[in-house]
Amino acid sequence: MTESPIKSVVVKSSAPPAEASQTPFIEVENLSLHYGTTRALKNISLKLGEKVVTAFIGPSGCGKSTFLRCFNRMNDLIDSVHIDGVIKIGGQDIYEKQVDAIELRKRVGMVFQRSNPFPKSIYENVAYGLRLQGIKAKQEIEGRVERSLRDAALWDEVKDRLQSSALGLSGGQQQRLCIARAIAIRPEIILMDEPASALDPIATAKIEELILELKKDFTIIIVTHNMQQAARISDHTAFFYLGELIEFDRTHKVFTNPAKRQTEDYVTGRFG
Repeated sequence: MTESPIKSVVVKSSAPPAEASQTPFIEVENLSLHYGTTRALKNISLKLGEKVVTAFIGPSGCGKSTFLRCFNRMNDLIDSVHIDGVIKIGGQDIYEKQVDAIELRKRVGMVFQRSNPFPKSIYENVAYGLRLQGIKAKQEIEGRVERSLRDAALWDEVKDRLQSSALGLSGGQQQRLCIARAIAIRPEIILMDEPASALDPIATAKIEELILELKKDFTIIIVTHNMQQAARISDHTAFFYLGELIEFDRTHKVFTNPAKRQTEDYVTGRFG
């Protein structure tokens, strides 16, 4: 295919992303998923490095969010779901029978499309998960709450009202609080399902800046419909269509010189 740069999407160059050839942290092999008799994901295989941002893009209903939920076994909560194939994190098959899904979700945190803070204080939103993990020392909890709020770029905005209701925060602040809550227990991976889709441009920019900071410590996978967002924040991009992984490569290549015609048509806005 001749090179066809995408005029409408600007790909920012940041620190060089991890090479695809590095030892993979996450390995997916021939993954298929059925909702009853409907096949939603079809033989997906890919390998992701550690401490990079990977974006999943594609039109609505193509399987992006379904695939994202496979990494923390959230699809287990749906009775009609059947999964074939393998997902390994750090070399461990997370679908083996001896793997505890609750323990897995401590390693793989999740931030949803709409912010969902608990109807508790700002402090308790972050401290809640720590207490569930058995941490009881007040000083340790306070330190980890502060660290998480700082890591989520929220501390300076809320440090004087930690006992106020989280529901009184703005939408963007609530989403950053949910990120702080997710990282408080120090997971290895953070899944983000369109975390900025309900936010205004200023709040979205703060979330994107935060993601670029968080990848220093966490492996991040984000589902987004926003092509500009994928280009700005991700190291690698996977394009899905009708339950299939069409293309997976460095973000710059996917957006400026895609290998597949379907990918080019999507990122240039010809469909989707």
